[in-house]
Amino acid sequence: MTKVKNPAAVGGTVAHADDERRVGFLDAVMARIAGCFRRCEPRRLVREFVLGLLMELEDHNCWTIAEALGHSGPHRLQHLLSRAKWDERQVLDQTAVWAAGHLTGDDPHEGQDAGQDAVFILDETGDAKSSTDCVGSARQYSGSLGGVALCQVTVNLTYVTTRGHTIIDRRLYLPRDWAGDEERRELAGVPEHIEFATKPQLAAQMLAHAHDRAIRAPFAAGDEVYGGRDLRRHIRSLGMNYVMAVKHDHPVALGPHTTTARKAVRLIGDGGWQRVRTGTGTKGVRSYDWAMLAITPDDTPNGPDQAGDQAGDQAGDQAGDAVLLVRRHRYTRKLSYYRCFTTGPAPLARLVAVATLRWKIEEDHQLAKQACGLDKGQTTRWRSWHRWSCLALLAYTYLAVTAATQPTGPDQDPDMIAITVPELLRNIRGPIVPEPRRDPEHRRAWSTWRRRHQYRARKCHQAWHAYADTTT
Repeated sequence: MTKVKNPAAVGGTVAHADDERRVGFLDAVMARIAGCFRRCEPRRLVREFVLGLLMELEDHNCWTIAEALGHSGPHRLQHLLSRAKWDERQVLDQTAVWAAGHLTGDDPHEGQDAGQDAVFILDETGDAKSSTDCVGSARQYSGSLGGVALCQVTVNLTYVTTRGHTIIDRRLYLPRDWAGDEERRELAGVPEHIEFATKPQLAAQMLAHAHDRAIRAPFAAGDEVYGGRDLRRHIRSLGMNYVMAVKHDHPVALGPHTTTARKAVRLIGDGGWQRVRTGTGTKGVRSYDWAMLAITPDDTPNGPDQAGDQAGDQAGDQAGDAVLLVRRHRYTRKLSYYRCFTTGPAPLARLVAVATLRWKIEEDHQLAKQACGLDKGQTTRWRSWHRWSCLALLAYTYLAVTAATQPTGPDQDPDMIAITVPELLRNIRGPIVPEPRRDPEHRRAWSTWRRRHQYRARKCHQAWHAYADTTT
């Protein structure tokens, strides 16, 4: 059995204090998930797998990672994803709790509590596929792919604090046709208890699961897909506030009257707009004009469903404040709308801050795919997909938390930005993440294995097609 050297010992001892701290973070998260494995072999292999995901490779899959780690073939990694006995759900949960503790400062080794500014962000992302054999793969809309494409869609939950942010949960979206096809479900190994669920319903499941794991945040935010009443009501039932983007034709109640978000803006006078700085980018300060308008809640938990119902209005008024938040571009005058609810009065600046945090999940999607191969798993079955995504998110969470909690002090160069996830990854390759094995003998052995495997695969395909031709 080929073993990967202790990353701290690769290239000599780790002399730099930052490298020692980063190794400590890796050891800590691995120790946190150690109880999720019945045997030591898969636990050790998971650590190797995570290091392999962080290596600089042309592509990330079981073949390339196994070769880079020095294995004689991909069989051990394939077994880890498909048949080994370990609980990927528990691994992701423990990783999420570890990350939330560091990002909020609740960890005993960290400083003051920053959890009061935490926000849950909901969004989906699509991964292009070449075949509908992959679990959940179908022609469906994906904003990240720019329209309708053959892809898998995943609903993700990001946890954001003033320190940093990372993805803490995900749910694979099964289109209705996929969820109702018994033959495809059996071939892909979809559990019997998994039924069709809309994206907002998957989002509600993740929020409830995070709440059960004592991961809390005062606010939840999402785009227009997640602005429906059922999800907003669920968020309120968990005791949270929300800032949800809605469409221009979204119905809002103003006392006994119901109108649309676009028409309600006419009630805001010229003096009702306030210019708010929403961030600073490479091109300078970003600022928009913002305004908010009090509306009647329509999502009181256990209350009437109709927005105009008087009893429901009174119950909602007693429960908190609902407002329509409107953003106006300074030059194009384009409007964006957000439906907000808070259990108590909230200033405009607070709602604007939550609304603008929604883009953090886009950053997480991009970095997790680029740095950790979140979208590279060549898996077709339910369990394998969930285990690949679990390990990719474990690798990304390690990077995100380590970068977010990088110490700063008087010795920090004021002319530098804080370390980013890509820059951190460059720094740990070598001192912590071992270099891929590339000695000539090993590469020749893998070339021989690949060619033999591809020959056997070709013969099997030819035999199958010959048999299929005789039976038609």
